[in-house]
Amino acid sequence: MTAKTTSLPQGFIPVMLTPFLKTGAVDYEGLKTLTEFYLNAGSAGLFATCLSSEMYELSEQERIDVTKTVVDQVAGRVPVVATGTFGGPIDEQAEFVKRIYATGVEAVIVISGLIADENESDEIFLKNAKELISLTDNIPLGFYECPVPYKRLIPSTILKELVETGRVIYHKDTCLDDEEVKRRINVAEGYQFGLYDAYMVNAVSSLKAGAAGLSCIQGNIYPELIVWICKYFNDPEREEDVKKVQQFFLDSMELVHLAYPTIAKYSLQKRGFPISTYTRREVEELTEELKTEMDQLLIVIEKLQNELGITSNFTEYLVK
Repeated sequence: MTAKTTSLPQGFIPVMLTPFLKTGAVDYEGLKTLTEFYLNAGSAGLFATCLSSEMYELSEQERIDVTKTVVDQVAGRVPVVATGTFGGPIDEQAEFVKRIYATGVEAVIVISGLIADENESDEIFLKNAKELISLTDNIPLGFYECPVPYKRLIPSTILKELVETGRVIYHKDTCLDDEEVKRRINVAEGYQFGLYDAYMVNAVSSLKAGAAGLSCIQGNIYPELIVWICKYFNDPEREEDVKKVQQFFLDSMELVHLAYPTIAKYSLQKRGFPISTYTRREVEELTEELKTEMDQLLIVIEKLQNELGITSNFTEYLVK
């Protein structure tokens, strides 16, 4: 059975955070507000229940509930994708893929590192991936080279075979290799497929190579700039501005990864968004030094956005 006709949009697809109450419970009302924030920033789609969402720290039912909350809040305005594999035998993973798809997502995302063990070959990975595809009816799928439990890259030769099934429409890329990104895009030519780069080091080069968009953690700190680069990366009149933004991505790369996702929640909070910094995932401590560095970065972000003519969409969320 072939997949239903579907495709994902060009642009920025943020990897969503999960807001928590101070008690540690999921803040579902906060999640609805956060969903609107991403949409107001100009997101072309949403990636719910991902690593940034602390998906491994959510219960099975919370994964369903978080995804359904986002889908219902979006109400068809943009497509939503969400992770549907969390380990175990392939047939069990397939069953959860079906449960996630039933929430109304556009496609279900498969974690590459959960389809084969780290010491197993690409051939075994491909065999298992095709088994998963065969067990999930006509559900549109995507792959994510998630760093947890380990980062398993999908070579373009293997990706080609997956895309040729007609079922794989999305790839969240973490290879950090310009030439391999081009090969991956080329092998999917002619198919309803989009590659979304996760790393801002290659933001402009990937977009110019034909990537459908970006799907990066920076979108939880300065989403407006990610949306902007997706729009203007190939505009000759904004060439110097594009270079400036790309350099900013490089300069801020290290900081945004420290104590993540706590630091992202802190940055949103500092910009006026009502979110707790509570994080279930065990990460580095958000020290006073890190807070100071982020405070300084937020000043740089505001200045850069003003120079580019970007209007921040945080005003409506300012705590009264």
